[in-house]
Amino acid sequence: MKISAIVKSSFKAQIFVVLLTVTLVMVLLGGVLTIQGFQARLKSESRSSDINQNNALIDQLTSDFDLANNVLHSISDNNVINSSLNSDNMNSIEVYSVLYEITSSLRDFTSIDIYQGNNCIYSTNAGINVPANKRKVGFLFQNYALWPNMTVYENIAFGLKNINEEMPSIDPLAKQTSDIMNALENGDRIKEVIEDCRDKTKKIDEKKAYIKLIDAFNLSIYSAKELFNLKIHEAANPAITAKEHLAEYKKTYNKIMNEHAANGIVLNEKFQLVKGKELVVTKRKLTKEEIDSRVRSCSRIVKIGMFMDRYPAELSGGQQQRVAIARTLAPEPQVLFMDEPLSNLDAKLRLEMRYELQRLHVETGSTFVYVTHDQMEAMTLATRICLINNGVLQQYAAPLDVYNKPANLFVADFVGNPSINFIDAFGTQDVDGTIPLKMLGNRKVKFIPKAKINVRDWRKNVENEEDNKKKAELKRLSVKGAVEKSNKDEVFKYHIYKVDEQDDSLASESVITDEDYVLAIRPEAITVTPAGKIKATVYGAMPTGMESTLKLRVGDYLLTSVVFGNSIYHIGDEVNINISDNSVLLFDARCGKLITSGSLYLY
Repeated sequence: MKISAIVKSSFKAQIFVVLLTVTLVMVLLGGVLTIQGFQARLKSESRSSDINQNNALIDQLTSDFDLANNVLHSISDNNVINSSLNSDNMNSIEVYSVLYEITSSLRDFTSIDIYQGNNCIYSTNAGINVPANKRKVGFLFQNYALWPNMTVYENIAFGLKNINEEMPSIDPLAKQTSDIMNALENGDRIKEVIEDCRDKTKKIDEKKAYIKLIDAFNLSIYSAKELFNLKIHEAANPAITAKEHLAEYKKTYNKIMNEHAANGIVLNEKFQLVKGKELVVTKRKLTKEEIDSRVRSCSRIVKIGMFMDRYPAELSGGQQQRVAIARTLAPEPQVLFMDEPLSNLDAKLRLEMRYELQRLHVETGSTFVYVTHDQMEAMTLATRICLINNGVLQQYAAPLDVYNKPANLFVADFVGNPSINFIDAFGTQDVDGTIPLKMLGNRKVKFIPKAKINVRDWRKNVENEEDNKKKAELKRLSVKGAVEKSNKDEVFKYHIYKVDEQDDSLASESVITDEDYVLAIRPEAITVTPAGKIKATVYGAMPTGMESTLKLRVGDYLLTSVVFGNSIYHIGDEVNINISDNSVLLFDARCGKLITSGSLYLY
């Protein structure tokens, strides 16, 4: 069994979110998922029955979308690590692990080529295997995993100290000198910052002054200490004193530049050495100046600069999470994998951290792959969402597209809070394209599609697609060593709420015909109005301030409605309702796929 796919780079970073259900739903970054600077070419061949079993899952995913446009997007967005991969019946975590390990290139394959940008980081054919810690991929987990014996600063800097690879050479002295020169341009500001650090005894708190200088002038701790020791804040005229020191630093800076020029070297804006228009690259470790600059920069982003000398035990859960984020951002990863990073926080702090993650995404320019069970996090954080059920890719789209145009019944049911209303409907399409239907116990309505569609032709196309999938599956199974997939793309069993609930598992299977449809109506589309054409009784009411969630009884059926405003409803109130939205969804009852959206005309 082979899999071939390409993940192409995009010029715009995106946040991707993964959702997991009992069987597994993933959100995010589909077939050729657009990940900034992240390319992958996969060719996977089974080499044992265990690997065949796992690769069968991947093959299932690739069969659901056009390989060139959808497959590895979802594969490369939705994954977790460190799970057993040889189970006969893969659960959600194991499924997630397979996908995650493909994306982050942590899993071994018989034949695979993985590219990050234009650089090959793993190739079995060429014998290339760049160590995982050098692949510019960051991981952030539910467990913060902070070293308890290290301060916040040491936790963030720990990974940076271990970096030893080829990178452009820099001149740390030139950078430090330039940073101090920029600060010396405003002597009055330096005095103002330092004077603001006096304690109750009127003594200057030096540690606090260092932090203030770092934040005010974007300095490293070493530059901040040197600037503080110039005693500009003690001068009668700080502006003049700063100018005098500035002249001395300019001489030092010019001397450094002249020495480089004598060797045919110039410094670029990042103070990297350039010789003959080429960067001077050497295998080296990060300098103390570089490490401190990255630590301070990341701490400013997540707003923990004042906690650098504290230990994890002295921090709140939210502060510890910020430290973990800063530690992950410090090596400047191109792709950042987050596995439920906010699940240990309380509701209020989770909301605050969502805003922080949105801001981080913009400021860092990295791609985020975010795993969460919380669909609210998925909808609010993601730029693209991918949903997987039972190991089968269901939909890959932007959050609002997933909400407004769900591909099938499963997606419609999963996304949305309160859940969508499902209603059985029966009818046949007229020649004018409209579909007269009976619903809610023989109530006559007319479904008016937004766009012209012939339901009969649509069903034929779906049948042809299913036949092609079956033929492809038979062809795959004919190959020696192929394993039949244990996961199946089954039609989602939706639930219709009634006053007298029945156990769906005990109900007999009804015969579905071409006249059977399923209407799906979002709660906000059901409005309570005196002019409403459907009489209903308030069966339950939950006011929350700006809106109320109502459970409405219509005959034997229960519908959920969201009414905006401060109106008060009581159980037993008689109301009239309308279905006023023009995005009522029409699904095929046999295959569960979305046919089209439109509006309902109520007689």
